Amino acid sequence: MNNTIKFNARKTKLIAHRGLSGLEKENTCAAFVAAGNRSYYGIETDIHKTGNGNFIIIHDSTTIRVAGDNVNVEETTYETLRQIRLLNRSGIKDRADLHLPSLEEYISICKQYEKIAVLELKTDFTPEQIREIIDRIEALDYIDGVVFISFIYDTLLKVREYRPNQRCQWLQGKMKERDICRLAADKIDVDICWTDLTKKKVEMIHKKGLEVNCWTVDNPETAEMLASWGVDYITSNILEAE
Repeated sequence: MNNTIKFNARKTKLIAHRGLSGLEKENTCAAFVAAGNRSYYGIETDIHKTGNGNFIIIHDSTTIRVAGDNVNVEETTYETLRQIRLLNRSGIKDRADLHLPSLEEYISICKQYEKIAVLELKTDFTPEQIREIIDRIEALDYIDGVVFISFIYDTLLKVREYRPNQRCQWLQGKMKERDICRLAADKIDVDICWTDLTKKKVEMIHKKGLEVNCWTVDNPETAEMLASWGVDYITSNILEAE
């Protein structure tokens, strides 16, 4: 595929999933820049802690899927992880620019292109680690451009302990009404698998004063349906608003 797939997004904003991963290798600077050069509202990525207390951008807990080398991320030093060359989208190691980005590289690209950084906290970070991540982003003067997302609710509460008004979204495959009430009380927005959504559920979430982000939508007809329901954000590998 040589370009994005455009669709009528209405008022819905688009988030590039792991960067523009439908065109470039996921979670690389190349994917972030590709999204930055297009109309996306935000660029999503994933952060893990390393074996020596640093942070690295990668989705999985090991490097085998993206690099072919089976290295455990949280048992390996940042310096070693940075030296690993990644496979291209065809499964070949032929590009020197494909490596695991640092937190600072990701945030700097989002800042340069004026995109919201949608940062998924992949593990149960300690309060001290959360504080360090936030401090590093603040040092780049871009914390107001960041939305933290996580499947781990307590991790988002740790973010809020340090920055009470920080934008956060709770990732879920399925969400019950009692979950939505909890989110409303904590003012944490919804980030949900699109298959669990109905127009009625979107309306119920909005009535609680929350925003709805849905993932991962690559079919334009599905995306147009969700946009017609009024979802606030669609996270996609390849779709772009026309």
